[in-house]
Formats: sequence, structure tokens, C-alpha cells
Amino acid sequence: MYAAVDLGSNSFRLHIGKHDGEAIRVLKSVREPIRLAAGLDEQGNLTPAAMQTALNCLKNFRTVLAAYKLDAVRVVATSAMRVARNSAVFLPQAELAIGYPIEIISGEEEGRLIYMGVANALATPGERRLVIDIGGGSTELILGRGQEIEKVESFSVGTVKQSLSFFIGGRVDAASFEAAILSARSHFEDAAPPYHPQFWKQCYGSSGTARTIADIIIKNGIGKEVNGATLSALKQRFIECGHVSKIDMAGLRPERAGTIIGGLAILIGLVRELEIPVVQPIEAGLRMGVMWDLHLRSIKRDRREQTVLDCVQRFHCDEKRANRVADDALALYAQTKPASDQYTRHLYWSALLHEMGMVVSHTGYHKHAAYMIENADLPGFTAREQKTMARLIAAHKGNLRKVAEALGEPDFVKAVVALRLAVLFMHSRMDIDFSLIRLRVKSRIELELRRSWISEHPTLSYWLEKEQEQWDEVGVDFSLRSTT
Repeated sequence: MYAAVDLGSNSFRLHIGKHDGEAIRVLKSVREPIRLAAGLDEQGNLTPAAMQTALNCLKNFRTVLAAYKLDAVRVVATSAMRVARNSAVFLPQAELAIGYPIEIISGEEEGRLIYMGVANALATPGERRLVIDIGGGSTELILGRGQEIEKVESFSVGTVKQSLSFFIGGRVDAASFEAAILSARSHFEDAAPPYHPQFWKQCYGSSGTARTIADIIIKNGIGKEVNGATLSALKQRFIECGHVSKIDMAGLRPERAGTIIGGLAILIGLVRELEIPVVQPIEAGLRMGVMWDLHLRSIKRDRREQTVLDCVQRFHCDEKRANRVADDALALYAQTKPASDQYTRHLYWSALLHEMGMVVSHTGYHKHAAYMIENADLPGFTAREQKTMARLIAAHKGNLRKVAEALGEPDFVKAVVALRLAVLFMHSRMDIDFSLIRLRVKSRIELELRRSWISEHPTLSYWLEKEQEQWDEVGVDFSLRSTT
């Protein structure tokens, strides 16, 4: 049983679902209209009131989650948390409130998960499709075929900002709508060509915005599908109301009227700019994608594995060297007896990618690799995971002062020691018999090696002496003992 929590810019949502052998069936769904994006002040900070409202909701979600026996939980935050300048202050409080780590995901990762949710809800495996998701703070366009994504982009235009910026005080008129539509089109016009209809067979609207607009169109007799004509007709109905407070239409909850007008402007902008004939609403998206991702991880089909292998090939890493360092690093790490497996997989992936910076320069390649890992769009990885890997890669070579603030965590230190030694042994061209090595990492680092290895590999003693010096600089004693 899985739980997906989506901390969106407009609403916080929770899904609890169970895989029944073929599909994921939703057992529980909760939605709270937090309006987080509307709680950003002029400086881009979340206001105290907005943060408190969010924390109260997260505490309620924690109670809901506690009522189920869950195999995995994933909490993701999207646009509003991406742009909030004080998100680093709010995040620890939010994690404490809900009781789980919160991942602030990139727009591209959001798009990947949205597409995963949609693709698994459709019984058309080879279909070429465009998925559009209009959220409170951003809009994602994803082009794919079956389960495979071909292109994904995130645009910083969402229902909340569009509503607040163009429908001032809730006033709805023709001039405001046209300005909002033109603004939306301006975000998409440069990126539009790859998303035109000749590249896909069906367009799906995965967001609550698209589904709500479809409901309003059908339930109020405006039309039977979402297309340019019915969207324009709905726009005219809203204009005739004159104000958000006067909008009373079947399929639209009164509290959603204030943001749906901005969403309608964005959807019209997309339909016009991309020349979309029909948008098919679908009851699937980010939360379903998160649960499918958790399920696939549980059956050893982790998207992160493929991402790392793609990077190894794309950046021309020496696969033999990379695999050797990764295997040796895990063997050494196991000897240190870490308290948990928190760093195990990230250590392995970091080892595979530790030389990817050589495509930039052999000088300081570890710094280039660390920067690339932390800032690249890596499908399946969160920003926090990428930062962890970047730190490990930065720390595998040279001085340790650059990661000094992270050396207070014992398991991280053990991972760094394992990676540095694995690289050191690879450079010394040693074939390691790990039954003849003893590595302990507690308050100090203790390494036992066969005395014959030092004589057989002349550079080994030099590298080990340098290693002792590097650890000494950050106040960690590194002792080396040779055995017969």
C-alpha cells in the first residue's frame, strides 16, 4: 500500500492506493485548498499565515496516514515551494508536521511523474500523446509514446498567479481575459513547435483544472468536449457574470472560481498556441505517478538506475573503471557497518558517475561532476538526492574542507571514506581481496592492509600518506596498519 502527498501551489492532496496486480486502486483521497502560491509576499517569501495554514493541513494528513499500514510514502512539493525564498526555513517545520521527508521536485520531474500516472491509466500502450497539466504555479507539457517520455518541459505560469495578476479584485471582463490569454501564450510560443498535433494522436489534460473545465462545459450544456469553441463559450459565460463572486455554474465549487478563471485563460492560450483540436480530461496525474513510481521501485524497476546508466553513456565515462570503483566502494562501505542503508545506493551511483566531469576538463573533474549532478535534470531523482550525490563526488578527491559541514554525520563519513579508498585503489591498479582488508570508521579511521601490497604497488604508500593528511586537515585521525 502506497501514499502520495502532493503539496501543490493551489491545493495539498493525498492519495492512498494499493496495487491490485494490474492497476493501482485509490483507497483514500484528501484535498485541502491551501492556496500556497497566493501566500507568497512581494519578496517571494511564504507569509507566516500561509505557513501556519499549511502546517495545520500537514498535521491532519499525518493523522490520515497513520491510520493505514503503508509500505512506502512519498511527499512531493511543487512550484510554490520551488520559488519560495524561505522554503529552507519552512521545510523542516513541514517535515516535522507530516512526519515524512518532503521532496521539492523540479518541474521536469513533476512532468515525468504526471506522465507516468497518465500512461498507466490508459490502455493504449503505443499511443503517441501530449499531456498538459495546468497547476497552481506551473504548467507542464509532456510528449510521449506509451510509457516512454520523449520531451518534457515546465513553464512558470499557473492558475494562481494568472488569476491574481489579470482578474484584479475578482473582476472578470473581456479585456482582462484577452490579456491573460496573451500572457499565457507568450510562455509557450517559443517552445510550441515540437508539441504541435502532427507529433501526437491524442491530447490529455491531467490536472484538476482541465477536469473541472470539462465538467463545467458538459454540465452546463456548453458542449460535449473541450475544444477551442467550447472554451471560448465558457470564457464568455464567465465574462457575463462580471465578477468571481457571481459565478454559479454546475461542476464548479464556489471556492474554485477564483483560480479556475486563470486556468481557463492558460488552457485557451495552450489550445491556440499549440493548435490543439480537442483536450481529453483524464483522472490521473502527479499523485498516481508518485504511487506508480513507488511500486516500480518496490519491484526493482527504479527509474533512477536507468538515469545513471544514461549519464554514464552520455558523458563517456569509462564503464570498466566506473563499475570497479562502484563495486569496491560498496564492499568497503559494508565493512564500516553503517547505521542504515541511507547512503548505500547513492554511494553506488556516485561512484559510477565520479568521472563524468572529465568531459569538461581533467583538471578538477570532480568539481565539474559535482556541479553537473547537483544541477542537471535527472529523472527519478530529487534535489536532495542530487545534492547528496554531488557532495559525495566532490569529496572523493582532494581536500575535505569543501564538505566539512556534512562530516558530522557518521554514515556520510563512512561513505566518503569508502569512495575515496575505492578510487585510490583503482588508481594504484590494485586487484583487491577484501577478505584481506579491515576498515573501521568510528571516531577515527583505521585501515589494515597487507604489507606486501605496499611493496608491489609503489604509488600506494604515497596516496595513503596524502589521504592521512587530508583527513588530518578536518580533524579526523587516519591510522594505517600493515599486516603480514
